[in-house]
Amino acid sequence: MRSILAARLFAIALLIHLGIAGYVLTEDFSQDTFFGNFTPFTETDPTNGFVKYVGYDTASEGKIIGSTSNFRDASYLGVNYNEATSTGRPSMRISSNKKFNHGLFIIDLSHMPASTCGSWPAFWLLGSGTWPENGEIDIIEGVHMEPKNQMTAHTSEGCSISKSGYSGVAETTSCGPSDDNKGCAIKSKDSESFGTGFNTRGGGVYATEWTSQAISIWFWPRSSIPADIHGGKPNPSTWGTPAARFADGCNIDKHFKDMQIIFDTTFCGDWAGKKWEESGCQKSTGEATCE
Repeated sequence: MRSILAARLFAIALLIHLGIAGYVLTEDFSQDTFFGNFTPFTETDPTNGFVKYVGYDTASEGKIIGSTSNFRDASYLGVNYNEATSTGRPSMRISSNKKFNHGLFIIDLSHMPASTCGSWPAFWLLGSGTWPENGEIDIIEGVHMEPKNQMTAHTSEGCSISKSGYSGVAETTSCGPSDDNKGCAIKSKDSESFGTGFNTRGGGVYATEWTSQAISIWFWPRSSIPADIHGGKPNPSTWGTPAARFADGCNIDKHFKDMQIIFDTTFCGDWAGKKWEESGCQKSTGEATCE
């Protein structure tokens, strides 16, 4: 595994809908409170990546986590790109202490891991219990040199989505565990919505609205963030067509419950390993496999 520089600089907020009053802020994971709202995951990576997830003390000593005034007082998560143990490269996976049911999740992200062979970063929501019993929503995810964000929902059997109502491209429409756990995946058409291209634009904002009717995801580069988000009064009804929308053939409240917010960066593993040759990394690195 080659050395990889990976970092996220971000602020995140959660809002709930109060009828005619619209959305109001309930959680503000700002710089001063961010890490206190999350708990590190230090067990073996469930996706079989070449990674060693560490706790806050180790991460702080290795400067894997912290805050900076250079990017709008953001918090950051990274990986140890100077060394790798026999069990994997030191990195972090953190989960929110609170669980959520419905809401509007807005993340202002200034930088994400670059589009690099071996990398697999993600920002996602995960339901409680045995996977995928209470659902998973992958809001930001990609592997290797991918320039386009992939948004995916994973559920138990009985959930599917239509191929319309969003600007992205549906790669699969069945959200259940059949077909090798691919879930219902929608790929952004924006070639700078992920990785290096995203960073070149100065980052941007992802917003995810979760209601009983649908789960919708929007993305804006830094230069196009809606004024209502800047003003603290987000109104999804004015945002136009989302990049992804999970609805129509799915009972949302049945399949998505008690979800935690998760950030992680792993390396290789199940999905990235399968994409090694297809991504061009086998040819560009000369390595037969991701491992």
